[in-house]
Amino acid sequence: MIVYKIIATAEWAEAEAAGAFTGAAIDRAAGFIHFSTAEQAPETAAKWFAGRSDLTLAAVDAEALGDDLRWEPSRGGALFPHLYAALPMSAVVWSRPLPLGSDGAHVFGSLEA
Repeated sequence: MIVYKIIATAEWAEAEAAGAFTGAAIDRAAGFIHFSTAEQAPETAAKWFAGRSDLTLAAVDAEALGDDLRWEPSRGGALFPHLYAALPMSAVVWSRPLPLGSDGAHVFGSLEA
């Protein structure tokens, strides 16, 4: 299964250079790294990243994260993937820019691996 992380492009570049992502400020404050499923990602982008064009979308192999990835209730009681460890770049399947469309919504394109 693939889970997705929406992150500021500059922060993602730092993580790639370091070989691991330890979380954005909101992740560190919560004590885990927030992820979304393919179905949840557009709503996450609209709620937390509206209007931002400086974003990267990273696809992550959930199985590669092992027991550090937990599914916990969040928005509306839906289960969201939360990582209680640093994200190793070895678990990243791909990453790409997450642009804004002409309607102001983020353009995800295909979320296939």
